[in-house]
Amino acid sequence: MFKRLFSAALVFGAAALAPPLAAQTACLPRGDLVNSLKSTYSEQMAGGGLQNASRLIEIWTSRRTGSFTIFITRPDGISCVVASGQDWYSVPQPIGEGVKG
Repeated sequence: MFKRLFSAALVFGAAALAPPLAAQTACLPRGDLVNSLKSTYSEQMAGGGLQNASRLIEIWTSRRTGSFTIFITRPDGISCVVASGQDWYSVPQPIGEGVKG
């Protein structure tokens, strides 16, 4: 009995550690990805920044559909989607008082 219980726990535990199917990345040339985001989801670039010297992160969102896509672009021009979803919302940034010095 203990062996069966242990085996079942091991199998289900391993399954829980596996990445979800949706988390697998899709990579393609940046231009192709951008065209698809614009035409299919009406997304526009909302922001981005450098993750490091060789990785650019971009966030694309759509006010009309509420969709969003986050992807990383490598120096060779290939972009890989790392997250996407629905119900995106933006948080207004407070106006700063400027640089004090």
